[in-house]
Amino acid sequence: MAMTTVTIVGNLTRDPELKFTGSGLAMGTFGVAVNNRKRTEAGEWVDGDPSFYDVVCWRNLAENVAETLSKGHNVIIVGKLRQRSWEADDGTKRSKIEVNAEHIGPALNWATATVARTERKALVTHDEEPF
Repeated sequence: MAMTTVTIVGNLTRDPELKFTGSGLAMGTFGVAVNNRKRTEAGEWVDGDPSFYDVVCWRNLAENVAETLSKGHNVIIVGKLRQRSWEADDGTKRSKIEVNAEHIGPALNWATATVARTERKALVTHDEEPF
């Protein structure tokens, strides 16, 4: 199945939340707001309508994001769009599109970052798929 790859740059709307699946697989979730700024004919910058995205990341990336980033940080995310469907408590069918992140990093236009290399953890095979 082909998935659409996207790159987004925006600000975290909430602190990353780190959870673990029943088999111990790390999963991180957070929100990102992307504001499309435009320059007017007078040369002034005007904020456009923001777009909001839910982001999911897995394994070491999830743990590193939860340890490093927090609400308000400007980030660059590369990932794939994925639609998820479920049935709500009231019986209605729901779905949403989220970004399944492959790479996440701080945007350095207005900030600096210190990079600390982490030890690579051995990959463990799991019966469940992370996406």
